[in-house]
Amino acid sequence: MIVCIAEKPSVARDIAQVLGARDRRDGYIEGNGYCVTWTFGHLCTLKEPADYRPEWRAWSLSSLPMIPPRFGIKLIDDKGVERQFKVIESLIAKADLVVNCGDAGQEGELIQRWVMQKAGCRCPVKRLWISSLTEEAISEGFKSLKEQDELQPLYEAGLSRAIGDWILGLNATRLYTLKYGQRRQILSIGRVQTPTLALIVRRGREIEHFVPEQSWELKTVYRETTFTCERGRFKTQQEAQAVLEEMSGKDFTVTAVSKKNGTEAPPRLFDLTSLQVECNKRFAYSADDTLKTIQSLYEKKLTTYPRVDTTYLSDDIYPKVPRILDGLKQYAALTDPLKGKKLPKTKKVFDNSKVTDHHAIIPTGVGGQNMTEMEARVYDLVACRFISAFYPDCKYATTTVNGKVGDNAFKATGRQILDSGWRVVFAKDKDDDKEDDEERTLPAFTVGESGSHVPQIGERWTQPPKPYTEATLLRAMETAGKLVDSEELREALKDNGIGRPSTRAAIIETLLKRGYVRKERKNLIATPTGIQLIDTVHDELLKSAELTGIWENKLRKIERRQYDTRTFLDELKAMVSRLVISVLSDNTHGRMPAAPAPEAKPKSKQPRKPKAKAQTAVVLEGATCPVCGKGTVIRGKTALGCSRWREGCTFRHPIPGDAAAGDK
Repeated sequence: MIVCIAEKPSVARDIAQVLGARDRRDGYIEGNGYCVTWTFGHLCTLKEPADYRPEWRAWSLSSLPMIPPRFGIKLIDDKGVERQFKVIESLIAKADLVVNCGDAGQEGELIQRWVMQKAGCRCPVKRLWISSLTEEAISEGFKSLKEQDELQPLYEAGLSRAIGDWILGLNATRLYTLKYGQRRQILSIGRVQTPTLALIVRRGREIEHFVPEQSWELKTVYRETTFTCERGRFKTQQEAQAVLEEMSGKDFTVTAVSKKNGTEAPPRLFDLTSLQVECNKRFAYSADDTLKTIQSLYEKKLTTYPRVDTTYLSDDIYPKVPRILDGLKQYAALTDPLKGKKLPKTKKVFDNSKVTDHHAIIPTGVGGQNMTEMEARVYDLVACRFISAFYPDCKYATTTVNGKVGDNAFKATGRQILDSGWRVVFAKDKDDDKEDDEERTLPAFTVGESGSHVPQIGERWTQPPKPYTEATLLRAMETAGKLVDSEELREALKDNGIGRPSTRAAIIETLLKRGYVRKERKNLIATPTGIQLIDTVHDELLKSAELTGIWENKLRKIERRQYDTRTFLDELKAMVSRLVISVLSDNTHGRMPAAPAPEAKPKSKQPRKPKAKAQTAVVLEGATCPVCGKGTVIRGKTALGCSRWREGCTFRHPIPGDAAAGDK
């Protein structure tokens, strides 16, 4: 019997359909020699501190750093998870072969390996590795299953990431909460979360402390064309006025006219980050909304695997392109001109060296049905990018006209589109009511001509940096905080980015959920709590985007067998040990101010509740209730509470540590 383990029920149904398994059972589908079962994402997780040592249940500075000699996993405490795991465990016990059909990425590899380890899998394991969920892709994938050992580096990278986040997140969160937290305030610290928050705080301070500088710019209008003085901006109005007076009564003379032809290649295909950026700019979708939408399109077989960080396709996709284009029936007006022609194959689109696990996000060519409005918009972006990649370059001409008024030189530049090329694919996106900023055609000028003109002085002020939006923050995370416009340079910096494309949306959502950041329209603004947290963190390692990017680079090298897992974790353990010593010896400032109290509510006629006693920062299970002083602290699913809650005791405290700590 062959047991296939998918990451969710819907994917399991697709796989079972292709394999000819038709008989539905409790927790799996059977038939044709296969049993296809599923997880619900994570069924297992790393053990909590108390699972290693009972004394680690209490939050205590004396117990830090918490570094288990060996990390272990356990089932997530959920009845549904336990029931499904028993199904998987029983199937694996009878299996001749297990096929790991998890999400074809680092996280998917980790999820499935943990389940198989927990289930005590001893039989051979193969790996299904596909980039889309079409019948063709699944069928081809089962004909070329990978050996599990081929994916060992990917698993080790995922495991190193999870353990690294545990070591740093749990230790640093407890350390800063106990040292600097007020009352029940938990100060959440994470390997990716904290440097991302630091970027937002730093940008806010740059805006707050920005001092605008005034300058003056001299322009003149000749034949309805605005020319700019090449002397640049003047520091004082008097300087600009002196030049203006010097020009009085003098004609404008054209001294040179040059024309240069150029080409513009189609935009790169989408990786997850660039798709999230584009959706945020165009539709104000959050990064998380875009991720959920493109994941849904993938599960509907309309687009390829979404959690990718490359904008390239592998060479083996090229022969499939005509079939994919033929399948895009709703875009026939754009794909018909490509039929019967040899499609271009450029290094900007096809490059095996830039593709590792998966290629860029593209449509599968399966007809789109039953899409929501959000899905249709995102799908349209992906489809049009793909189609435009096979259109000719846009051809344009740049015209530069130089002129003089006395001894003062002026210049005007215009751009004219000669052949739209790939731009016709996006013609529907142009706003006809607005002039295209990229196309400004100049009148025909002749060298030596001259005439009257209208000079003018314009006042200018330097502008502060703009607050981060989700789009610009994603780009900053991708390039470890560096301001980069060039697509080529962004590609080069991706290995040192903060986090992974699949996790960045969750990090932003975490910062919003924990009240460290708030949204003002599209802008992300650090809250007073977020600012205070970053000010409290003195260790630059914890909040440096560049240094976090170096860690991320090492994780990627582990994935490529270029760096040792043990070395990475030993470095992180040593860093956490130094951090604990540094913070414990810090006497430079006291506790972080508590978060502002909520507004007082109107008095109600409810019976008066017991007066609350001062609550400590750390509350232990089994201790005397800090509110009523009579009950015992007991553990619930998500929080600690008083055993006398039926008598009206209001004490409630989030379970310390794991749910609130780190990037998870």
